[in-house]
Amino acid sequence: MSSSDLRHTALDALHRSLGATMTDFAGWDMPLRYGSERDEHNAVRTSAGLFDLSHMGEITVTGPQAAELLNHALVGDIASVGAGRARYTMICREDGGILDDLIVYRLADTEAGLRTYMVVANASNAQVVLDALTERAAGFDAEVRDDRDAYALIAVQGPASPGILASLTDADLDGLKYYAGLPGTVAGVPALIARTGYTGEDGFELFTAPEHAEKLWRALTAAGEAEGLIPCGLSCRDTLRLEAGMPLYGHELSTSLTPFDAGLGRVVKFAKEGDFVGRAALTEAAARAEANPPRKLVGLVAEGRRVPRAGYSVVANGEVIGEVTSGAPSPTLGKPIAMAYVDAAYAGPGTAGVGVDIRGTHEPYEVVALPFYRRQK
Repeated sequence: MSSSDLRHTALDALHRSLGATMTDFAGWDMPLRYGSERDEHNAVRTSAGLFDLSHMGEITVTGPQAAELLNHALVGDIASVGAGRARYTMICREDGGILDDLIVYRLADTEAGLRTYMVVANASNAQVVLDALTERAAGFDAEVRDDRDAYALIAVQGPASPGILASLTDADLDGLKYYAGLPGTVAGVPALIARTGYTGEDGFELFTAPEHAEKLWRALTAAGEAEGLIPCGLSCRDTLRLEAGMPLYGHELSTSLTPFDAGLGRVVKFAKEGDFVGRAALTEAAARAEANPPRKLVGLVAEGRRVPRAGYSVVANGEVIGEVTSGAPSPTLGKPIAMAYVDAAYAGPGTAGVGVDIRGTHEPYEVVALPFYRRQK
């Protein structure tokens, strides 16, 4: 796809003025890095980083039966989400395969008392999720609306982010819990202020109108300058989420895996009212996972310096026992790390004799429990 065919966020010109290296990501021209990936990664771990996430897919679901629709369409119990809260969940096929992992925000009810939800999908799956929700809405008194063009999304992540954002808003950030969102004004700009994140650090996501994005970005940059805030690209976002053991669709999650295969069966709520798409297949998958899990997702830490990549074989005793799903050098640990699905017999932390086949050489790796990094609260 040529650059002219890619979609551009409202901050595209600003990224280029900052010298960003741009890349095609899910059909969007996005900043990969602005300078040093390591510096950007470390800024988020120690102070704060600023991200443009406007490629994410926002889908609004509203109406008298919005909650019932989402409970039918998704595996989580969305009807139990309180106003102003959010929930991590998944949308699956009838056979239990994962179409996408999602965050669903329950927004303030309308004046007519109707519930309104914002479903945030991964950029690569936004159209798939929109199509699936639209199809599954048949028979429900609810509207599914494509709002991808209605929002720009800016995230400020890192231990200094609460102080930086507090200097620009009078919203109650102290009262904003993890996986929650509230409407507010930031630097004079209306925004939905959410506290979720994909870096392993505290931080905020600001959903605002595209025409306000540049003003908001510049205000955050100025407010965070003294704290060491810098703009960050997709490359460090990937190493941050990898250290935090967070899955990435297309790597740890796919249609060939159920939530139980991915070790995320907790997001499937069988006890909720009514049927939901994939219930029968997921019931069987849950039983299989409990009785005899074929493979488990684990962390791998290199003993040497060679970096594993997605698709590399995990080996033990001369046999292939799994496959790397994500791998990169870890700036925080100072060693290469990876996530991989391995045979259950080799999934215990400290299992001896495990390696990764890197271009014909079996490099030794230590099996560890995820995540690799957990912030101090």
